[in-house]
Amino acid sequence: MKAEDLYHCGLVVDDFDAEMAFLTDVAGHRWTQDFEVDQTVEIDDEIHVVPLRLAFSLTEPRLELVQAVPNTLWAPSNSGLHHLGYWSDDIDGDIAALRERHFVVEGRGLTPEGETLWAYCKGPIGPRIELVNLVMQPVMESFFAMGEPDPARVAGDRPMP
Repeated sequence: MKAEDLYHCGLVVDDFDAEMAFLTDVAGHRWTQDFEVDQTVEIDDEIHVVPLRLAFSLTEPRLELVQAVPNTLWAPSNSGLHHLGYWSDDIDGDIAALRERHFVVEGRGLTPEGETLWAYCKGPIGPRIELVNLVMQPVMESFFAMGEPDPARVAGDRPMP
């Protein structure tokens, strides 16, 4: 894991739409289309399917908004920051390195074949670290490149011809 591999900060929120509107109004963020996915997750050696709703900012470094899911890892943080997301070209090696530093793997997103797509790792201090398998980068980059589904007009926008 390297500092330059940081690509997003994750925020888990109770009111997804209100938080998105707030960050748009206050900071001018623009967003990808929000999407919902039933994510297969391993938590404490048990497989669960968790319904997730999320969106990413179109600006970098990216913000990831995630709708809170009661009684799961996706609970809002008192600090506001849920996790820091890093690309990983060796996710198993990076997990092992974090475990050596006293991190605990809280959950892993899995492919149908059981491969790790991402892992939430929590250390003794600081925010949770999300390692994201580099195989996901082309998928995520194409998603980001789609832009806004219906861009909102803001002050200074020029009319389209």
